[in-house]
Amino acid sequence: MRLPEPVQLASGEWSLDFVDAKRALQNGSDLALACRAMLELVDGIEFDAVGGLTLGADQFAHVIAVLAERRWFVVRKSVKGRGTNRRVEGADVREGVKVLLVDDVVTTGSSIKEAYDVIRELGAVVTGAVTLVDRGETAKQLFKAEGIPYFSVATYADLGIDPVGGGLVNA
Repeated sequence: MRLPEPVQLASGEWSLDFVDAKRALQNGSDLALACRAMLELVDGIEFDAVGGLTLGADQFAHVIAVLAERRWFVVRKSVKGRGTNRRVEGADVREGVKVLLVDDVVTTGSSIKEAYDVIRELGAVVTGAVTLVDRGETAKQLFKAEGIPYFSVATYADLGIDPVGGGLVNA
């Protein structure tokens, strides 16, 4: 949605455009459609488990795991300090496990990069990454530099919005 005044996004960037993927995909059939589109983009990429940083990745990890008959996981933003005391919950993500990273809206790529770093520390292999919307070029460049296939269902250009870092500053 186009806003009358710039707002600061979770990434710290400022924008007149806000993409609310959680609200847009609140109906199960819409979420399933988005997850099928994500799976089509990664066709041919092998993965044992799918997930990413909570909260942007959770719904995609769960539905894609069901559709693709794989395991799901979520990466906590920090360790709870009780219970399992793990940063990654769900699938046992460890050395040799092939992982598909997912996220909802990528702005600077910091969330998906954080998930990537945590998964790599566990010894798992990230075989691909896919997002619903990419608002810029940062994540694309990150994964290209790592030699990892990266896809997005829609980009800022597809949505007709300004890319992140397009010169908009807080007025």
